[in-house]
Amino acid sequence: MWRITAQACWVLLSICFLGNLVFGWFQHNSGRPQTQHNEQQSSESDSADQSCLCHVNLKRPCPFWPDDGHCSIKDCHVEPCPESKVPIGIKSGNYNKYSQAANTMSDEAECEQANKLGAINSTLSNQSKEAFVDWARHDDAQDHFCELDDETSPDAEYVDLLLNPERYTGYKGASAWRVWNSIYEENCFKPRSVYRPLNPLAPSRGDDDGEGFYKWLEGLCLEKRVFYRLISGLHSSINIHLCAEFLLDEGWGRTVWGPNIQEFRHRFDTAETKGEGTRRLKNLYFLYLIELRALSKVAPYFERAIVNLYTGSSEEDGETKELLLQIFNEVKSFPMHFDEKSMFAGHKMEAKTLKEEFRLHFKNISRIMDCVGCSKCRLWGKLQTQGLGTALKILFSEREIQNLPEHSPSKGFQLSRQEIVALMNAFGRLSTSIYQLHNFRLMLKEKR
Repeated sequence: MWRITAQACWVLLSICFLGNLVFGWFQHNSGRPQTQHNEQQSSESDSADQSCLCHVNLKRPCPFWPDDGHCSIKDCHVEPCPESKVPIGIKSGNYNKYSQAANTMSDEAECEQANKLGAINSTLSNQSKEAFVDWARHDDAQDHFCELDDETSPDAEYVDLLLNPERYTGYKGASAWRVWNSIYEENCFKPRSVYRPLNPLAPSRGDDDGEGFYKWLEGLCLEKRVFYRLISGLHSSINIHLCAEFLLDEGWGRTVWGPNIQEFRHRFDTAETKGEGTRRLKNLYFLYLIELRALSKVAPYFERAIVNLYTGSSEEDGETKELLLQIFNEVKSFPMHFDEKSMFAGHKMEAKTLKEEFRLHFKNISRIMDCVGCSKCRLWGKLQTQGLGTALKILFSEREIQNLPEHSPSKGFQLSRQEIVALMNAFGRLSTSIYQLHNFRLMLKEKR
C-alpha cells in the first residue's frame, strides 16, 4: 500500500506537468457521472501552455428523469462564454430552467452558494482559441479507431480545467443521491431485494450492517464483482476530492479551501460507517490498480515512432511524449496485482454475452452523468468516467495492441485525443485521491 502511495505522488506530479502541455485538453460530447467541484482564480490563464482546455456539452438533458435537481432552482448552471470569446461554432445563451415548486427562500439561499461554488469559469485565452484550429487540422489527418463525439454541436463549449478545479460545490441532497442510487441500483447487476449498506434512499434496515449485501456480492461472478468495485472506487475518489478541497471559510473577500477532517471521517471512518469506509477505500486502491494496469498495457501504442502527441509546437511535442514515456517506464516497474485475462475467460459465447452486458451497463452509467444537477460536477464526472471507460477498452484490446504496426496507423486499435486526455486526467485524479488519503491519515494521527 505504501509503495502505491509513493508512486502515486510521483506520477501525480508528472501528470500535472503533462496536463499543462497538452493532456489537460479534454473533448467530450456525451454523458457521464458525479458530485462536487469549483472555480480557481488565475491571472495566468492568458498563456496557452498554462491552459487545460475541455470541450464538453453540459446541456444534454437527463434521459432518465426530469431535470429537477437541487441546482435547477436558481441560476446554478454555467453561463456559456459570449460569442466573441469562444471558437466559431460554439453557441452561447442562457439555458437555465427553474423548478417553481422548489423555489422557496431557504432553497434559494442555499442554491445561491451552490451556484457560486459550482459555476464553471469558461474563460479562454486568444492563444488557446488559435490552437483549436491547428489541433483540429491534425486530428482530421488521423485514422481514428472510434467514432468521435459530435464536436460541432451548438451546445458544446470550451472550458479551462485549470480554472475549474474539482472540489466542493454545495451539490448535495436527494438530487445527488438519486444519481448515485441509479448507478448502483440499476447498473451494478443488483436485484432490488438486496439493500446496499448506508443507502439513505432505501427503506430503513434497522441495525443491518450490510453483511447481506456483501454475501450477495461474493456470490457473483468475478466480472460483476469487478464492476461494482470500480464504481465504488470512483465514488470514493470523488468523495476524497470533496473532502480535501472543502470550503472552510468565505467572507470579506477571503475564500479558504482545505481538508475537512470531519467530513472525511463521516464518509470513511470505520466506526461512523459501520466498517463500510474501509471497503470503500479498498475499492479506491483497486480502481487505481486497474487504471495503472491499463497504462502499462497501452505503453506500446505510444512508444511507436509514428505516434506524435500534437500540441501545436514541435518543441512541446517532443517534451510531452518524453514525459509520457517516463511515466510509462515508472508504471512498468510496478508489480501488477490484477490480471484482466481472468475476466471473460469462460465459455466463449457466454463470455461474449457477459462482456457486452458489462459494456452496456458502463455505457448506461455514462448517460446518467447528464443527470448531475451541478455543471462543474457533471464536467469532472464525465471526464473521469470516460477515463475509466478508456482504461477498460485498453485492457480488453491486448491482442490488438500487441499487433500494432511500428510505422503506420493502426486499424485494429486507435485512441482518439479525447480518450487519451480522459485517460491521463482520470488517472491523475486517482493519484490525487491516494495522495490526499495519505495526508488525511497523517492529520488524523496528529489529532489523536
